[in-house]
Amino acid sequence: MPQINWNDTVNLFSKLTPRRVWNGGKVLGSYYLSKWTKKAVQWGYPVSISFEPTTSCNLRCPECPSGLRAFTRPTGMLQKDFFLDTIDQLSKDLLYLIFYFQGEPYLNPSFLEMVKYASQKGIYTATSTNAHYLNDANAKKTIESGLDRLIISIDGTTQDVYEQYRVGGKLEKVLEGARNIVKWKKELKSKTPFVFFQFLVVKPNEHQIEDIKRLAKEVGVDEVRFKTAQVYDYENDPNNLIPANKKFSRYEKNADGKFEFKNALNNHCWRLWHATVITWDGLVVPCCFDKDAQHQLGDLKGKPFKEIWHNEKYVNFRRSILQSRKNIDICANCSEGTKVWEE
Repeated sequence: MPQINWNDTVNLFSKLTPRRVWNGGKVLGSYYLSKWTKKAVQWGYPVSISFEPTTSCNLRCPECPSGLRAFTRPTGMLQKDFFLDTIDQLSKDLLYLIFYFQGEPYLNPSFLEMVKYASQKGIYTATSTNAHYLNDANAKKTIESGLDRLIISIDGTTQDVYEQYRVGGKLEKVLEGARNIVKWKKELKSKTPFVFFQFLVVKPNEHQIEDIKRLAKEVGVDEVRFKTAQVYDYENDPNNLIPANKKFSRYEKNADGKFEFKNALNNHCWRLWHATVITWDGLVVPCCFDKDAQHQLGDLKGKPFKEIWHNEKYVNFRRSILQSRKNIDICANCSEGTKVWEE
């Protein structure tokens, strides 16, 4: 069973205000009403948003459009003034800010300043990093920013295994960064961020599952979580990434010997009601599976967010989810309904 870290949970609940609770209740109520009636009803505003600091990345991971330099959309950096304006629009209703989408957040020079601003607004803040930029100074600034959750992607316990997925990465840099964070949490007597190693289970590393648990204890991070990998061409698996251990795979072999997706793709999706994704240049897209921003629901450079959230494009996309989710391309590889394993 997945474990609950009570310190992290208490921290999240401490961010609740009467207005945020009321907003969350409206969002939840509209989701269930939509699910039951098959009509796209939307009350309230997002409980959670993902904001993209940058599309740039220092690594070349084989299933990542940022790593592959495969975007058709422009690449760039989130500008601080634009971020502050957007957060000011949303902060009274917003509970959770996921400060990543594509790219490596620490490549944005204003990243930690933006985290600090959101933290001062009482928003729970989280980010995910490959940890190559967590030098001593950045680790200290990370603690001081008020960041609530830090996900460190570490997909191997030895360099030869780690670099098979994290192409161009150095495991020692990751471990050094994690140790710097743990050190500064202790020195600054800070309970945050909650730090966990995220281990993307693929065929090259599945034999190191017990090893990563031991390594996490040695380094002093709070938890290890295991994540199933998204493979774009999963029928053929050209990079040989789908693990043999079915517990950690989104896919299973059919009678023809080809892989197929496990998820039944029911005609509803909680993400479309409670969360949204904003790209570095202000495009609003449905969720984190729209990595190339093909389903643009609005542009914050021209309109306020709350107008976009209830516009015709958003209503039509939610309606399409309720009618036939399997026909939406970004849903074809969606992990909603499958588990992210925590140990």
